[in-house]
Amino acid sequence: MKKQMLCFMFFSLLIVSSYAQLRQNFYQNTCPNVESIVRSAVTKKFQQTFVTVPGTLRLFFHDCFVRGCDASVLLANANAEKDHPDDLSLAGDGFDTVIKAKAAVDSNPNCRNKVSCADILALATRDVIGLAGGPSYSVELGRRDGRISTKASVQHSLPHPDFKLDQLNTMFAKHGLSQTDMIALSGAHTLGFSHCSKFSNRIYSKSGIDPTLNRQYALQLRQMCPINVDPRIAINMDPTTPRTFDNAYYKNLQQGKGLFTSDQVLFTDTRSRPTVNQFASSNNAFNQAFVTAITKLGRIGVLTGNKGEIRRDCTQAN
Repeated sequence: MKKQMLCFMFFSLLIVSSYAQLRQNFYQNTCPNVESIVRSAVTKKFQQTFVTVPGTLRLFFHDCFVRGCDASVLLANANAEKDHPDDLSLAGDGFDTVIKAKAAVDSNPNCRNKVSCADILALATRDVIGLAGGPSYSVELGRRDGRISTKASVQHSLPHPDFKLDQLNTMFAKHGLSQTDMIALSGAHTLGFSHCSKFSNRIYSKSGIDPTLNRQYALQLRQMCPINVDPRIAINMDPTTPRTFDNAYYKNLQQGKGLFTSDQVLFTDTRSRPTVNQFASSNNAFNQAFVTAITKLGRIGVLTGNKGEIRRDCTQAN
């Protein structure tokens, strides 16, 4: 027991020592305008398509949960993590947002090859949340980019739509995220969309419609997702305000309108229901919890100091 405790403490110290080097003014002397440059590029992309918002937010989550927040999800190679089945639904507009923001940063002679793709993704994520009406927050910077990206590293790294509460808690706890953090980050499903195949088992199972699903909502989903549906058809995760970052996701859960099992279980399980109710009743409580959780998310497995590199091209190692 003592040995296990020592191992855990050592592991905890390793985690803290890497993210402790992150700081909000990291580029103050090398690229002081980095935040405004990224925000301008992200806003321009957002004006072209709303998919910029959920695409970028989801990209950040998938990046951090697989190898840590090192922009490995952006790498393109014969065995890249972005080509794993769990990542194939990542929107191209998320990748494009980071690439365009990186080009904008590097077009400034003072900033060229000074800012990591990982930090640009973290900043772009904050900016798209703000553009959709969500909270603004300070982003810790100083991440460096990883050089490795493999399909194998994605295996068992990301939550699945059919997960129950214990599975979600276990996966998030591995990254130092609490149940409250997990519920707050799940609130990102107030934006974006899903393909019918990800939840069809809830509306077309042998035993009928999933009893935790609002029946009227389920019948609407059946209309939008017939059995032989075009696989490209996408359904809004939040049927009420799909383009606004707000607490409607939690109000939907209260009504049985969580699209995935992993969404609805947050309300049906009595251990997580009080937090859902709290976030449903207070948009401010949700925003505060979300900022805390996404800040912790941005610290996962970061490379700092002389680890990793600053990629010249976000899709290729130097």
